[in-house]
Amino acid sequence: MSSAPLARRHPAFANSRYHPLALETSWAALRASNAHRPPRLLLVSQPSRIRVLALALALAVPLGGAAAAPHQAAGSHAPRLVEIKRKPRPPRSRKKAVPLGERAARIALREVGTPYVWGGERPGGFDCSGLTSWVYGRLGVQLPHSAAAQFEVGRAVQRSRLRTGDLLFFHGLGHVGLYLGRGQMVHAPQSGRRVEVVRLTGHYASRFVGARRVT
Repeated sequence: MSSAPLARRHPAFANSRYHPLALETSWAALRASNAHRPPRLLLVSQPSRIRVLALALALAVPLGGAAAAPHQAAGSHAPRLVEIKRKPRPPRSRKKAVPLGERAARIALREVGTPYVWGGERPGGFDCSGLTSWVYGRLGVQLPHSAAAQFEVGRAVQRSRLRTGDLLFFHGLGHVGLYLGRGQMVHAPQSGRRVEVVRLTGHYASRFVGARRVT
């Protein structure tokens, strides 16, 4: 649209600064004056600036984290591995081996009540030396079937140092029994009686001859 008809329709524009000719002149002058000015910075609205900052932070965090990892690994604040020390287990207690004499006494006690048989050396009937020789034979120790001969086996023991399983001799080596401890012995006494446990008092104490320890 030309400026002449607009001026004719609106006479008020003829002498106004909004006249088309005046506007063209002002615009040309503005461009000429801005040609010598430095370019202005682009103004960014507040929401746009927030989005730009958020994007920059999102890009910077992975880079910063990756760069910090080697620094922490080499630094003094790196996490340390803690060694857990376990308490040593107590050694298992081994069962103590039962002495030979105690095992002999246990076997002899099982035969309490067996009849006395002269010359007997089996569970059906025992005499005195037959009982002691059979008991130690069960444990792999061979003893002669004679009280006097058994007095030569092992080593001599004083009466005050008797231990379970020691052989006790009486009546001039005519009789033998097996010591049980606590002043008692087990033996096969004589015909008409059975294997029994007695105390070493009275008759047996007065006729005690000696003791031997089978090893």
